[in-house]
Amino acid sequence: MTIAPWLWIPLTIFAALAQTVRNTAQRRLTDDLGTLGATLVRFLYGMPLIALWLGLVVALGGHAMPSLTAGFAIWVLVAALSQMAGTALLLRAMAERSFAIGLVYSKSEVIQVALFSVIFLGEALSLVTALAIVLATFGVVLLSPRPKGAMMARSWADPAALYGLASGSAFAISVVGYRGATLALDAGSPFLGAAGTLFWSQLTQTLLLGAWLLVRTPSVVLGVLREWRLSLFAGLAGASASAANVTALALESASNVRTLILIEVLFTYFVSLRIFRETISRRELAGIVLVALGVGIIVATSR
Repeated sequence: MTIAPWLWIPLTIFAALAQTVRNTAQRRLTDDLGTLGATLVRFLYGMPLIALWLGLVVALGGHAMPSLTAGFAIWVLVAALSQMAGTALLLRAMAERSFAIGLVYSKSEVIQVALFSVIFLGEALSLVTALAIVLATFGVVLLSPRPKGAMMARSWADPAALYGLASGSAFAISVVGYRGATLALDAGSPFLGAAGTLFWSQLTQTLLLGAWLLVRTPSVVLGVLREWRLSLFAGLAGASASAANVTALALESASNVRTLILIEVLFTYFVSLRIFRETISRRELAGIVLVALGVGIIVATSR
């Protein structure tokens, strides 16, 4: 089956939209379930959809399940653990400041993804891609306004910034881990590679975090089960985002995918303004323009 070389673009945009929906639901759950409880929601309630997706890919694609290797297992473990950490840190960042600003800090991952991809995956980084990353990242900086009267260094050292930057590092590692896992699986199909990688990583996340909370704070797990309606919505949105994102990573370089997915910032600011009634400054508007410009360059120059 011939796969269109541009398919990663709509997949990434869909992933960005689904991530915005998931983050909105998770933020509402954080107050009742805590950071780790809201993190568990993403994995536990998304697991049935991921399992169904893997089954459909195997049944409709005519491919046998590929053999699991030690290299694949290592990449999956790296992706799973770092994504768990990134999700928890992102929710803490959002709790410290606004919904949009918490996410913006985490988007420092773009430069880190590019660096890690070159080092660990041997991916080439063109001058145009580097320019797009720089523009989009500078836009992210503008979207991180300092409090009135505060020094710039201080604004980047407040809890929201620290949690957000740490979240970006964790997500950057997870992105490289997911692409490394799909390549190591050698499934013969990017869809099967992505589905198999995501199934094993999300199963690992569900079991590890679920077991930890059952032992340490079982009341949180009970709360997750009680809040099943919103939790199911968040989990399904998260699983849809992950499926689209990991498939895009199987088709295109991590640097391009993670730069394009910055369009999530635009979706997030819409949610911030319309749902959470948070304000937007001229500086933030300039940042949005730069992010959009960087994203546009990636799309225009993609294969």
